[in-house]
Amino acid sequence: MEAANVLEKKEFTDDKVNKVTYIKTDALAQDTYYFKPGQVLPYHRHPDGDQIFFVHEGTGTYYIDDGEEKSVRLEPGCVVLAPKGVWHKIVAETELVVSQATVQPAGMETRE
Repeated sequence: MEAANVLEKKEFTDDKVNKVTYIKTDALAQDTYYFKPGQVLPYHRHPDGDQIFFVHEGTGTYYIDDGEEKSVRLEPGCVVLAPKGVWHKIVAETELVVSQATVQPAGMETRE
């Protein structure tokens, strides 16, 4: 059995949002992002799969841009969807711990 406690292993880095993969199969990937205050996971999208984010600790803002930018406040217990092919980003207000699940392969494109 694969299992991980993402709050026991908090790993923050100064230069960028730290992404740690705890569980990955051929069909699904789980990663956890550790944000310091002010850090940003920049706009990107996954052309081949949906992605769901789960907020464990901290606060921030989740943005999507499907032709119109929308946002929602992130706080513990919040779950948000990044639909397939839609641009999304996260901006941390405080230390923020967010896990995600993504179908595999989802592909990834970044926005300049």
